[in-house]
Amino acid sequence: MRKFSKTPLKPFDEVFIITCKKFSDERGYFSEYFNQSGFQEVSGNATTFVQDNFSLSRKWVLRGLHFQKEPFAQAKLIRVLRGEIFDVVVDLRKKEKTFGKWAGVRLNGVDNRMLYVPEGFAHGFLSLSDKTELLYKCSSYFKKEAERTLHWSDSAIRILWPSEIPISNMIISEKDQEGLSLDRLLELDELF
Repeated sequence: MRKFSKTPLKPFDEVFIITCKKFSDERGYFSEYFNQSGFQEVSGNATTFVQDNFSLSRKWVLRGLHFQKEPFAQAKLIRVLRGEIFDVVVDLRKKEKTFGKWAGVRLNGVDNRMLYVPEGFAHGFLSLSDKTELLYKCSSYFKKEAERTLHWSDSAIRILWPSEIPISNMIISEKDQEGLSLDRLLELDELF
């Protein structure tokens, strides 16, 4: 019996949701958070992770859309420990038919799901709860000089953030407000 199952996040085959099996009884439940061989079996790829990151975000905090340039590109495995987020990915691979497309999914601390984001994608999220706790694994180490930000409201991408949140209520860092457009990142040859 598999401990993990995989569901692609359309329109991408490479981005997917991993659901971890829960083993429940009268005491509560047990679930493996991560297992490298189980991940590789269900995902079909050999990504290994070298760094874990944790973030705590207030309600309406928007973080992203972040990525690292080659040769420091990162795959990520994202899991919400507490609260809820609207998680977003954008394809930055110039030669792919899904270049510039986005997908979003709600993740929370009780559904036992993780989102796998491969190299070549920007990633960001909007916290929908007070004190949202997020843990994510990265396939390469953080390199400040390689970090880039795609603007969260780029008109060429048109991400549909949850409508119950007025944009004026979003809490966004100066760095993320100054993110570049997809066109500008393309001009600067900052994409994949």
